Amino acid sequence: MMLFTCGTVIAASAGSYAQFITVLFIFVAGLGVTAWTTRWMANYQKQQYVNENIEVIETTRIANNKYIQIIRAGEKYMVIAVCKDTVTMLGEIPEEQLKEKPPAQRLSFKELLDKAAIKTRAVREEPKEKQMNDEK
Repeated sequence: MMLFTCGTVIAASAGSYAQFITVLFIFVAGLGVTAWTTRWMANYQKQQYVNENIEVIETTRIANNKYIQIIRAGEKYMVIAVCKDTVTMLGEIPEEQLKEKPPAQRLSFKELLDKAAIKTRAVREEPKEKQMNDEK
């Protein structure tokens, strides 16, 4: 009688392991499909918004839900006010009056991570130095 019970327990545990592996596989497959779909949608939307005639040059927030933007439409540069419900043209700016900003520095993820690690180390070491100075 005892052997039959042990065989049932072993069979039941083997079935539960198989069920766990199956559920885990379905979960990982679902995550993979979700990641692929998200990436595909992002690339699709990027292609939809590629525009050569209209470009936002600079944006400055002046209040909650209120912005001033410099935009380029064709060959003209315009200043607009963007509010919650309205967009108002404030005027045009000659291209010569615009200041060119330096191109944005593109860092790889590894470089950003290294910069963050250096800052974290500096923050961790700073309190130790302060404690040593406070003790004196």
